[in-house]
Amino acid sequence: MAEDNNTPQAGAAADEKPQLKFSLQRIYVKDISFEAPNSPSVFKQAFKPKVNLDLNTTSTKIADDQYEVVVKVTAQVNDNETGTTSFLAEVEQAGLFRIAGIEGAQLDQTLGAFCPNLLFPYARECVDNLVNRGGFPPLMLAPVNFEAMYAQRKQREAQQAQKAEENTH
Repeated sequence: MAEDNNTPQAGAAADEKPQLKFSLQRIYVKDISFEAPNSPSVFKQAFKPKVNLDLNTTSTKIADDQYEVVVKVTAQVNDNETGTTSFLAEVEQAGLFRIAGIEGAQLDQTLGAFCPNLLFPYARECVDNLVNRGGFPPLMLAPVNFEAMYAQRKQREAQQAQKAEENTH
């Protein structure tokens, strides 16, 4: 009789939700680029940088429960007075994630906000190292709130959908 208490009943197992699983399997640099088109003349003048930063995230389903998430950071630094380009650094920091038991909007938010939050510190360090190796002072990127970026993107998508619906009526 004691053995019967330890085995799950068939009905109980069928009613259970799939178990939530989340793991980061690998972090890697997918693409990296550094250009200093005006060197060495750029080093002869005082460094007065104007930083233009572009940040994007993408996700791709690789298998049933495996996703690749990529954070792309593009930093273009120009001289504040002359406008000439000091350098352009691009890094695509990627991660391979195993995610199961999460679906719909929750999965979308995980891939669009949570995973990029895990990857961004690696991208920051990579950009900083790349810029330093290019002979420039470190470019310490500020932390990014991917939750807020995700919410803004969803709000824009909802507004665009509403405008499209209004235009069809």
